[in-house]
Amino acid sequence: MSVRDRVAEHRRRMRERGYRPIQVWVPDVRTEQFRDEAHRQAAALARADRRADDQEFVEDISDSWDE
Repeated sequence: MSVRDRVAEHRRRMRERGYRPIQVWVPDVRTEQFRDEAHRQAAALARADRRADDQEFVEDISDSWDE
């Protein structure tokens, strides 16, 4: 039995069991663009700890909605 026939048989059995094939696209983590964006987001997250006073300021000047 050829690979093509085995794959076709496997797909037929899976469909009989109620499954269907789908294609999923994911980011290519090997690219320079992905690396740069991951680095940018990691740096932004690292800086977030230093911005706690920003949130405190917003909370201090905000009205409570419960009152």
